[in-house]
Amino acid sequence: MMVNQIPFEEFHMLLSKQGLRVAVGPFNICIHTTHKPLATKLYMLYRHYRLAQDEIAEFHVRIVIERSFSNPLTRKVRFLLDGQSPFESFPLEQALAVLEWGINLAIAVRVNHLLLLHSAVVEKNGHVILLPAWPGSGKTTLCTVLTHRGFRLFSDEFGLMEPHQGIFYPIPRLMPLKNESIEAIRNYLPEVVMGQLIPNTQKGTVAHVCPSKESIQLSKQVAKAKWIIFPKWIANAPLKIEALSDAQAFMLLASNAFNYEVLGATAFQAVTHLISSCNSYKLVYSDFDEVIAALKRLVDEV
Repeated sequence: MMVNQIPFEEFHMLLSKQGLRVAVGPFNICIHTTHKPLATKLYMLYRHYRLAQDEIAEFHVRIVIERSFSNPLTRKVRFLLDGQSPFESFPLEQALAVLEWGINLAIAVRVNHLLLLHSAVVEKNGHVILLPAWPGSGKTTLCTVLTHRGFRLFSDEFGLMEPHQGIFYPIPRLMPLKNESIEAIRNYLPEVVMGQLIPNTQKGTVAHVCPSKESIQLSKQVAKAKWIIFPKWIANAPLKIEALSDAQAFMLLASNAFNYEVLGATAFQAVTHLISSCNSYKLVYSDFDEVIAALKRLVDEV
């Protein structure tokens, strides 16, 4: 049963009582909160996710409301993971952003049976394209555009790779656009389902894009990677795709992994095999139409 198949009152009751359990890729996440404005936002943005109320949850997360010590009239929100708070409280209106950041943190620090690459991941024609990049490179923006133009979303943040078989697991979650990217996507993709603007966060203004229904429903379908593309958006820059050597790609990819050092030799062998089985490129772009056409041509060559 999907979230949108239950009435909001039941949805809100689950969140505030025993917790709402939703299936997100290979994990079940149990979310608790009594904050009704957050429940309203989640009901819209999580509408295509599958309910997993009778299943074991790998992550138990909670958003709680608390009073500010310095100003008792001010309410803030705090994220809890298994009852522990990994960071400070945030303004009340940032509840959705705090929840999404917290879930990302939970995955990054708790999942070590998979290699976690810091990468957007999309799929086309049965093959995965990895889009690893440092923050500010525009990978979430590019991922949003691609997944609304014929590519399937695996993730805008995590490349979840089984290190021995080289299989990637989809984990299609909300995609957080930031600052100028929000207006750019609204103009280019007027059909996009996007949450409200959340201003003045530590990353600027944030708005979350809902993954497509198809990407969520196909989240059990795994795939292997065929391309590794390191993207960079530069205003008014001409499209440029430059092949990388295996050594260059290895250094860039290994430095974009959350748990490479934790997995040690297993991670080294996994990345080595991944690089040898993929074509690697650096990508510079500014125009959405051009980059979509170029990536589709690349995929169609196979």
